[in-house]
Amino acid sequence: MVEDQALDRAYSALADPTRRWLLETLRQGDARISDLAAPLPMTFAGVSRHIGVLEAAGLVQREVRGREHWLSLKQEGLTMAQQWINEQTDFWSARADALAERLRCEAGSR
Repeated sequence: MVEDQALDRAYSALADPTRRWLLETLRQGDARISDLAAPLPMTFAGVSRHIGVLEAAGLVQREVRGREHWLSLKQEGLTMAQQWINEQTDFWSARADALAERLRCEAGSR
């Protein structure tokens, strides 16, 4: 159940284009929250709320350096989401392979 909640938080966080943009920007390296907020068409408080969602989902971590708040990616936050996708892909690939084999067998018996 706890894993389900973490997975729900991760996918919920990834569902928003602003949060995806923040994550993509952080792939370039750590950034101050003020620098991340500057190009966005919303208030600083709005950006802070998005960052809070990313933090709750375990996708970013905050470090306070003096008066500045820096964000960095927390790669392990995506691990569970990626694992779930991989499991689904493996399952459906196996089902598609089984269907293809069955269709080949049926076509050969005709």
